[in-house]
Amino acid sequence: MVAFTTANSTLPKKMAPNASVEVTGVLNENDADTVDGGLSKDIAPLKRAEKRKIKVVWRNVIAFGYLHLAAVYGLWLLLTSARLYTVGFAFLLYVVSGLGITAGAHRLWAHRSYKAKLPLRIILCVFNTIAFQDCALHWARDHRVHHKYSETDADPHNATRGFFFSHIGWLLCRKHPEVVAKGRQLDISDLMSDPVLRFQRKYYMILMPLLCFILPTMAPVYFWNETWTNAWFVATLFRWTFILNATWLVNSAAHKWGHRPYDRTINPSENKTVATFAFGEGWHNYHHVFPWDYKTAELGNYRLNFTTAFIDFFAKIGWAYDLKTVSNEIIERRVKRTGDGSHATWGWGDKDQDKIEIEHANILNRKDE
Repeated sequence: MVAFTTANSTLPKKMAPNASVEVTGVLNENDADTVDGGLSKDIAPLKRAEKRKIKVVWRNVIAFGYLHLAAVYGLWLLLTSARLYTVGFAFLLYVVSGLGITAGAHRLWAHRSYKAKLPLRIILCVFNTIAFQDCALHWARDHRVHHKYSETDADPHNATRGFFFSHIGWLLCRKHPEVVAKGRQLDISDLMSDPVLRFQRKYYMILMPLLCFILPTMAPVYFWNETWTNAWFVATLFRWTFILNATWLVNSAAHKWGHRPYDRTINPSENKTVATFAFGEGWHNYHHVFPWDYKTAELGNYRLNFTTAFIDFFAKIGWAYDLKTVSNEIIERRVKRTGDGSHATWGWGDKDQDKIEIEHANILNRKDE
């Protein structure tokens, strides 16, 4: 048992046996050292990745090579010969599989940013299986390692190794030994105790082919007389490749391009394009500062954060609860301490507020002083 200090108290924090206390960021709200969600010490400048010979997994290279060539062909068929029903079906599968990652494996299971009742956990588990990005338990474990040791050799998709590596290259080679070592130190007892996750992991090699490949290919053929070629290359392979790359962009593009209004010392950035395709996961500078916020963003709207709308809907019917979010006071404090200055104004009269905005604002019931 170790302890860490906040501004008001010293709180206990459970750790896995033999786990290291040295981390480079925060995972859950109880991992933070300061009241504004940060660490008590400044994070040291990022070191470049260790130079080492990468062991290529040629089976994965061949598989992903075929997949992307097939997806290009699938896009051509989508634009030229696929039935409209098939295109709509592919889009529907893209949405539900995306939510299986964002609302399920990521925000629910990896970060525990909210809680879900059994029916919603089952739905998210089905969605997650359609996505085929490994079972949710393994996905959440690896994502926790990513946050705990972000952009070090223990990070599965270490962005300091370059865009290609953080996007797909990490899947084409053997894991760095540090990734394996740090992953074994994590406490994932909460994941192991979820019967839904245990069921998915146990039967994954049966459920995944059925939900990701077989049924999505058969449905268009038998329900609206689509060709087997269009069904396979459009509804299955193009759709799956698209959601894979949307997810990978969070690891690559959102760790490279964009503003850093919450913490200028880290690479994760606010990227609207990624947020659009990944249902709100592109507000990445905020997310790495406050990973326990169920919105993964400061935004109070659903325009570029469909996952938040999904969670809020189920919160209204009682299936999602204990939604954790960050107060405006805490956000403001962190922005002023470590932000890069790109954050929007806090309110009327802020020193950074646009002068034209002030001059043209309508002020009702004005009282002369």
